[in-house]
Amino acid sequence: MKILLAPSETKVSDFGEGIPFCKENFSFDELFDKRDYILNIYEQHLKCSSLEELSDWFGLKSLKDVEKYSTSPRFEKTAKAIQRYTGVAYEALSYDTLDKNAQKYIEENVVIFSNLFGAILAKDLISDYKYKQGAKLPNINIETYMKSEFSPFLDKYLGEVVVDLRAGYYEKFYTPKCQVVTYKFLKDGKVVSHWAKHYRGIVARTLAQNNIKTLEELFDMPISGLKLKEITESKNIKTFVCDVD
Repeated sequence: MKILLAPSETKVSDFGEGIPFCKENFSFDELFDKRDYILNIYEQHLKCSSLEELSDWFGLKSLKDVEKYSTSPRFEKTAKAIQRYTGVAYEALSYDTLDKNAQKYIEENVVIFSNLFGAILAKDLISDYKYKQGAKLPNINIETYMKSEFSPFLDKYLGEVVVDLRAGYYEKFYTPKCQVVTYKFLKDGKVVSHWAKHYRGIVARTLAQNNIKTLEELFDMPISGLKLKEITESKNIKTFVCDVD
């Protein structure tokens, strides 16, 4: 069972010990040229933009930070994507505190939709970079490109059931054709928005801790802090509606 997750491209760690950007760092060899194509456009954009322009593009106020990210990440040391991203969902997932079996489950089953690198596995090695959600690169629509170029591979790779924990924005990158399970979180009858990221991380962590492989196992899986209220269905999507304690 694969888990789809959004990246955290403005909240990242800056450590890295892996080799710089190369085909060996990624799981899907046949997609590497597509990753390299996007990175080339990203590099050209950095080269042609002033620090002030990049400040807005990155969403960074400190020009010192902007300068740090104004050079290509191509030649920087790398780290696993699951450790590179440090946003709310990734803090809740807390990969480093999982046992080895649960870590392996995350590394092999979590597919992250990066604006810069495309669909990657949690174990793939990526460098420290910034990419504000919704930021536009010249002469390319990233959402359209990702959907057209990565979807044929993902349709074959993902299998029969996926747990889609992405934010709505990343649905533009890929629409699963298989059975999809999503989650909706309610507090006092109202949909939780910002903290939904936290609960998505909790769901991913619980899947790993329980080594969930089938839809039947998912139905029976309790999640700390969440109470399943109902399951709604629309086309190929089952939505688990949960009350937050």
